[in-house]
Amino acid sequence: MSANPTAAIESGVRELLKRELFEISGVAITPSTLLVTAALISITMVLARLLESAVIRLFKKQGAEDEGSINVAGRLVNYLVLVVGFAVSLHTLGLNLSALFAAGAVFAVGLGFGLQNVVQNFVSGLILLGERVIRVGDVIEVEGEMIKIEHLGMRSAVARTLDDESVILPNAVIVQGSVKNLTMRDRNYRIRVPVGVAYESDLDHVFSVLEEIGASCSSEAPRDPAVLLIGFGSSSIDFELSIWITEPWEAKRRQSRLALAMWRGLKEAGITIAFPQLDLHLDRDDVERLARSEEIRAGDSGVSG
Repeated sequence: MSANPTAAIESGVRELLKRELFEISGVAITPSTLLVTAALISITMVLARLLESAVIRLFKKQGAEDEGSINVAGRLVNYLVLVVGFAVSLHTLGLNLSALFAAGAVFAVGLGFGLQNVVQNFVSGLILLGERVIRVGDVIEVEGEMIKIEHLGMRSAVARTLDDESVILPNAVIVQGSVKNLTMRDRNYRIRVPVGVAYESDLDHVFSVLEEIGASCSSEAPRDPAVLLIGFGSSSIDFELSIWITEPWEAKRRQSRLALAMWRGLKEAGITIAFPQLDLHLDRDDVERLARSEEIRAGDSGVSG
């Protein structure tokens, strides 16, 4: 009998764990190898679940509202961790994954070329969900058109135009293009209406009337209206009245109301809104020749009658 039973048990366990069970690709598989592999797989599964939950919580904390897109992003993280963890586990068992990775790389390249636009829009969707620079309900300007975001998905965004038409916008267009977010910091928006007055107008009076009109049309806005003298045109002195409103989506309607208020206010104040005019100056000799031509034409008409 051994003098130290504990040492004997430990030695026996070590021998058992080192005992070769079989070989895979020339690598001896022992009980310790199987235990390490099982531990790696267990840790991978737990870590994948934890990271998936963390990603979902992160997106919700940043204000993401699309549950479907959030869950898809979390599931992708889960699958990525599982693939990496299982690859490490199989490598621990002695499996040579080089050939499999090489074949997978070739397949991924071919698939990437075939699904380039889909992958591009999908990655762009992840960027939009992560950065949160554009949210549902934002009013943005894309390629000169104002639209309101109604849904943000993993591949595309659904928006509504001012004509109440639904537009499906690929995420890559939003991420890679130049997009003006009109409601990113606040919902204040500036509208402008130009107007030209006659040259005989009293400019101080014009300024005063336009300022009164702007104040009456923007009483709820946090910023004061502005009246600017733009320049001296060929037929008018050009002004611009700009006011702030609290909802960009109403810009067209408010601009129309402002223009109508300017028409009425200037008319009531006796200020003439100019329109294009053309003055024709003729030399005296030309006028006399035209007069003689008219007399001759009139005489010919009388003789023939």
